Amino acid sequence: MLAKIRLRHAARAILYAVSVPFPDELASGLAVVAYDPEWLREFRALASRLQAALGSLAQGVDHVGSTAVAGLTAKDCLDIQVRVDDLDANTLVPIFGTIGFRLRPEPWNRVEVTAGQRWPKLVFAPPIGERASNVHVRETTSATARRNVLFRDFLRADDPARRKSRGTSNNS
Repeated sequence: MLAKIRLRHAARAILYAVSVPFPDELASGLAVVAYDPEWLREFRALASRLQAALGSLAQGVDHVGSTAVAGLTAKDCLDIQVRVDDLDANTLVPIFGTIGFRLRPEPWNRVEVTAGQRWPKLVFAPPIGERASNVHVRETTSATARRNVLFRDFLRADDPARRKSRGTSNNS
């Protein structure tokens, strides 16, 4: 039994190491924790920084994922969605770089599939030393941008669905 537990922990560590490319993100680990009201304040501060850097390119900055729903258990990692009219990496990557954010290189952080349609996206890691976050940049008109906001709003409004979701942590 102990060997199975060790193997499971080793497998999780390998999966985490493979899915998070920046060594500084591995230093503190990532825990699933009870809802923290500070997440809203932290989101607002980060959203202000992103909006200031992106200016009119950002059509909206949304708090999505489990940390955006009061009462849900979640990975202690803010998921933020920035909606843009044009997902132009040549424009966006340098702007994010000026405030320390790093483009995640994995292929699954470049496209999402919804209802059989592929939707491009970019995902940025936080500056070194800052709190864990993922900034998902999606085109405003994409089904995935709408889906993430609608799912968040559904969980916020529907007590039975929120209760059923407790104890799970969904990626945005």
